[in-house]
Amino acid sequence: MTLLCLLPALIVSAGADNLTIEPGQWKVTSTTVMNGATAQPAVKGRCLTPEQAGDVAKTFGAVSGTVNSTCEPAASETDGRTLKWHLQCKGQLNLDVLGSFNFDSSTATVASKAWMGGSLMSDVKTELEGERVGACDAAEKPGPDGAGSH
Repeated sequence: MTLLCLLPALIVSAGADNLTIEPGQWKVTSTTVMNGATAQPAVKGRCLTPEQAGDVAKTFGAVSGTVNSTCEPAASETDGRTLKWHLQCKGQLNLDVLGSFNFDSSTATVASKAWMGGSLMSDVKTELEGERVGACDAAEKPGPDGAGSH
């Protein structure tokens, strides 16, 4: 199955007229609808380093890891303060994932559909809303992706 590592913290705040964001601690509220069922909103935190904040295309771009499927490089585009990408994988599991990030409103949507043997196995849409809450906690240790562990 594809693992999208970016769902916990996809959101940024308004700033300059480019795709950079303010580093620091972010609170992200996500609401997921999976196969028609809405889950309770989840709130998570993430510490963004200055390096991550300066390269949002890399920080918030599509990330995949599949077994028995091959993914095309994600197609991405920017327009003003928005980033959109589209990831497709084919094989034992066919996957179609769309991400859309609006850096002015601190919102994002990630929608994915997965098929196996021609049957729809998963239809997931996650809406995210972010808020910068301050500087990163000095005691917080960056995780393997460079983000804080909260």
